[in-house]
Amino acid sequence: MLRADGRAPDQLRDVRIESGIFSHADGSVLFSMGKTQVLCAVNLTKDVPSFMRGKNNSWLTAEYALLPAATNTRTTRESVSGKRQGRSVEISRLIGRVLRCVVDLEGIGEYTITVDCDVLNADGGTRCAAICGAQAALNLAVHYWLEAGIFSKSILKTQVVAVSAGSHNGTILLDLNAAEDNNIHDDFNFVLTHDNNIIEIQGTAEQKPISWQQFDEMRALAYAGVQQLCENVVQQTHPVII
Repeated sequence: MLRADGRAPDQLRDVRIESGIFSHADGSVLFSMGKTQVLCAVNLTKDVPSFMRGKNNSWLTAEYALLPAATNTRTTRESVSGKRQGRSVEISRLIGRVLRCVVDLEGIGEYTITVDCDVLNADGGTRCAAICGAQAALNLAVHYWLEAGIFSKSILKTQVVAVSAGSHNGTILLDLNAAEDNNIHDDFNFVLTHDNNIIEIQGTAEQKPISWQQFDEMRALAYAGVQQLCENVVQQTHPVII
């Protein structure tokens, strides 16, 4: 089965990583999966939230947003509306807790790592692309912090990326674009480490229940996709793992 964009069911969209986008960020990339594009930047500040003070540990937080022209219908800037969208808050929290699972923040001093993910163009899978781009930008930032002498050793425990999978008319599909996502029977996001450990799985059946066999097929397809994504991120950002 070929899809509308010509891909095979088990094929990722083209992945591109352009680094050094922001001159004032410690690490930054433009991460693209097909037509979905996300700007990701990482910065470090010498401070922590009040609940972290006095522990000599650091904190990591993330912010996610859709830029106004990223979608078919213009998205109102949250700074103008004065209210954050529920989806932005949920994905921001997802990115933050995912990255905190792969970073060693203990005993390195009181710093806050802030990850910003801004979607330039949304064609499905923006949260997955944001996680992949955030990991890539974080890898580059860690290189900078080591070279600058801010940290004496790497804080990266492993690599994490994310990919979507779903089924349509009995066929399991990897890395859904927007058209597929809008017509899929069930949709899952798999957030996995490079060594195939689970950080988070999000998903639902939208028309009818799925079987464990179908879920296992999606899981296997997602794992293969994660390996390919990790290879792209690792090859282009050369992470220093603890």
